[in-house]
Amino acid sequence: MKGIIGLLILIADIYAIVQVIKSGAKPVEKLLWILLILILPLMGLIIWFFAGPGRK
Repeated sequence: MKGIIGLLILIADIYAIVQVIKSGAKPVEKLLWILLILILPLMGLIIWFFAGPGRK
């Protein structure tokens, strides 16, 4: 069961990173968002969902 959850988190993180790259944010902001998602996979994903680039 842990493997499935890990795989879902990985897929969601990849999706979030792609969305950050496609966003209109400044390059430095994109880098910081990507680092946050990579360093804190689950928390970074949650933070990105609520406050990521393009969110108001």
